[in-house]
Amino acid sequence: MKRILRYIIAIIFIISGFVKAVDVKGFSFKLEEYFSPDVFNLSFLENYTLEIAVLVVALELVLGLMLLLKMKLKCTLISLIALCVFFAFLTFYSAYYNKVTDCGCFGDAIKFTPWQSFWKDITLLFGLLILWILNKKSGTLNNEKGFLKIPFLGIGILISAFIIYYGIAHEPLIDFRDYKIGTDLNVEKQKIAANPSEYKTSYTLKNNKTGEEKVVGQDDFVNQKEYWEEGTPWQIQKGKEVSVLVKQGYQSSIDKFKLEDENGNDITEQILHLPKVVIFFSYAPEKIKENDKNFLEYGIEDFIFNYKELNPKSEFYGVSTQKSFFKKVKSLTMDGTAIKTIARSNPFVLILENGKIVEKKSLIEYMNQVIPKE
Repeated sequence: MKRILRYIIAIIFIISGFVKAVDVKGFSFKLEEYFSPDVFNLSFLENYTLEIAVLVVALELVLGLMLLLKMKLKCTLISLIALCVFFAFLTFYSAYYNKVTDCGCFGDAIKFTPWQSFWKDITLLFGLLILWILNKKSGTLNNEKGFLKIPFLGIGILISAFIIYYGIAHEPLIDFRDYKIGTDLNVEKQKIAANPSEYKTSYTLKNNKTGEEKVVGQDDFVNQKEYWEEGTPWQIQKGKEVSVLVKQGYQSSIDKFKLEDENGNDITEQILHLPKVVIFFSYAPEKIKENDKNFLEYGIEDFIFNYKELNPKSEFYGVSTQKSFFKKVKSLTMDGTAIKTIARSNPFVLILENGKIVEKKSLIEYMNQVIPKE
């Protein structure tokens, strides 16, 4: 039992670390939510979210591997217990105050609600405490033998480091997002429209004569005349309405893919039905690196010229959070969080053919691919 429990917990930590390592930038975006003024108000940490994300992911992977290999068991268990307590605090806070709706525990591979994440952390913490007790009783808690296992740990660390580096320098090695290459955005939007989520509202009513308050569901409110007929003492208390999900529809972040022109007109449908469109995206124009800025100022025309030689019917757009940011192509706007969901590079290129994603790369990487070397 002791060995099986150790394997199960170790594998869970390794999987959790792996899916975050694949998309460590995405995990750093999630940390930004936790550090924001609306949650923990730790704004001074927002500039270091990527470094913190790498540290947390590295801890999960290394400690998970050490637990699997039974290396430095006492130190490993103490570290994992501390990590679980930390995660449990974050997820409980998110769940209780409804601040961060997805903790990012398993990246975009597996979606957990805050409460599911919290109970997952509590279960892992309980399992780690059992491991501690069982190994202490058997006298194996201070087992330091593991010299022959060091090469296996080293290989695991090197593989993890490569995965993390690749996700930062390029795009995630494995794409778990809704915007993976091959996705047809038109088909996804049709699925969302055909199977929407359904919500019902509950109202807080107050009786002006007796001072009594009660919560009444939407259907009961409509069906019982005493709550709304002329002269009723019952009044709806504004700001106390609660919307409750009664049917979960088709879920996809693609429902946030909405493009607006400089006049605020939604032109998403028009873009998604173009034979071929190249879109330059930036979720943070103020953070674009100097090389990318120079390209957007001086190199983008060469890019378009070379691209159109092979794809004459292509159209080009630039999308950011700022109006009129792109000067050399038609400039559109989109929500910054939605742009981050598509790709992690800033800026990046997205290519659509009749709404289907056929390419997605960082700007510099794709520029070097299209513009011939001299």
